[in-house]
Amino acid sequence: GLYASLLLTQTPEHIVTQTNNKTEILCELKERTGVYWYRWSQERQHFEFLVFSNMLGKATYSTNVSQDKFSVHEARSQGSYSLHISHLQPSDSGTYYCSISQSSQLLLGSGTQLRVVDTLPLPPKTTQTPQSKKPVLWITKSKAASREGMALSQLRLPAKRALL
Repeated sequence: GLYASLLLTQTPEHIVTQTNNKTEILCELKERTGVYWYRWSQERQHFEFLVFSNMLGKATYSTNVSQDKFSVHEARSQGSYSLHISHLQPSDSGTYYCSISQSSQLLLGSGTQLRVVDTLPLPPKTTQTPQSKKPVLWITKSKAASREGMALSQLRLPAKRALL
């Protein structure tokens, strides 16, 4: 709730990146303390502890977490910690939380949703783009309708079997 957000601020809210890239999540703390990092997995429906970084900057990793993949960096001047994740895989997707322990309670940051995809969505690479060639399509509708990758619905023509 409000109390938590006063003590720690987490940014950004969303990250979409490609496989094998690396990324960084920032957690700003209002007081100097150790910080925990967790991941919520939607698939497995559970919180997974990743790493704890104490005030001296010493990191303690969960048993199944790779130190090559996750590292915590502290920027003392700003009172912030950042979680660096490298060699990203789709299995690293999830919501990441920084957390501090405050009078025997764990306070969570607002969370960062990370989505790792093999390819970022790009416009389809076709020599035929319906927008620019529309006048041509109307003139040569019988040819255009039979061209590969051209759906009749895209051409806004009556679907006549004779054309195909």
